[in-house]
Amino acid sequence: MDDVITDVPPPSRFLLDDLNNFATPPPPLPSPFLVFPSADSAKKFSPSLLIIAMSTPSLHFLHHISSKTVVGTLILPEIPFSGNSIEPSLKDKSCNIYTLNDDSGGSIMIVLVQFPVTPERAHAVAKLLIGERIVPERVLILDSIRSSNFRGKLDPDETIAFKLETSLERKNSDIGESPLFKTLDYYPSGSVVDGLAAALLSRCEVRKIKATLCVSWPDLGFPVMSLVKILLLKNALSGVSHAVDKDYEIEYLKMSRRRKQVDSDLYT
Repeated sequence: MDDVITDVPPPSRFLLDDLNNFATPPPPLPSPFLVFPSADSAKKFSPSLLIIAMSTPSLHFLHHISSKTVVGTLILPEIPFSGNSIEPSLKDKSCNIYTLNDDSGGSIMIVLVQFPVTPERAHAVAKLLIGERIVPERVLILDSIRSSNFRGKLDPDETIAFKLETSLERKNSDIGESPLFKTLDYYPSGSVVDGLAAALLSRCEVRKIKATLCVSWPDLGFPVMSLVKILLLKNALSGVSHAVDKDYEIEYLKMSRRRKQVDSDLYT
C-alpha cells in the first residue's frame, strides 16, 4: 500500500503555465502616431538638425528656450492625458515637437520626450520620429547614463558625458567634417545603451543619417545642467538666436532637491 505522506505527489494538473495557454491574450496596443495642425497634416519636415531630448537636464534647458514654436506632438495611446496642462509644461507626460530657426537659414527641430517609453514601443516611436514625416540631415539624441548599464564605477558627485555616433557621422569626422561634440570621449567599451536612445541611434544607422548620442551623468544637479547647457550652446545651437527663461536654473535646482528628497525617503 502506498504511503500517502512520504510518496512524491503526482504533478499538478493546474500549473499556472498550463492555465495561461487557454487564457485569451490581451488586445494589442494601438500604434503611436503623430499629430500636426491641419495646415501641416501632409507636410514632410527636413530639418538640418533634429534634437531629441530625454534626460532631465536637456529637457529642462530646451523647454525653457522661449524662441521655439510647437508644430506637433507624438501620441502614445497608453499614456493618459489626465493631469496635463493646456500650455506645454515640464510636469506633463507629453512628447511635443518644436521648430527653431537658425541664422544660417537652416532649421532645427526639437523633440521633448517627457514620458517613459517601454522597450517594446521604442522602435515604433523611433520610426515615427525619424525617417517618415521627419527626415533630418543630422540627429542629436540626449539621454542619461544608467548606472546598471555602465561598465565601471560612477561617483554621484562626478559629472561626465560621453558620445556614440553612427558610422556616417564618424566617417565624416574622419575626413575633416566637424562632429557635433568633438571634445567628448566615446562611451566606454562594454557599457550599454538601451531603450528609446538605442532604438533612435539604430534607426539613424539603418537610414544612413549622421547622428550622435550624448549620454550624461548624473541626471540631477546643477553641475550636469551646466555641462549639458555648455555642450548645446557651443555645438548644436552655436550661432542660433535663442532666448532662455530667466529663472530656469533656479527652478531646476528646486526640482533636483525635491527629487533627491523623494529618492532618499524611499530608502529610510
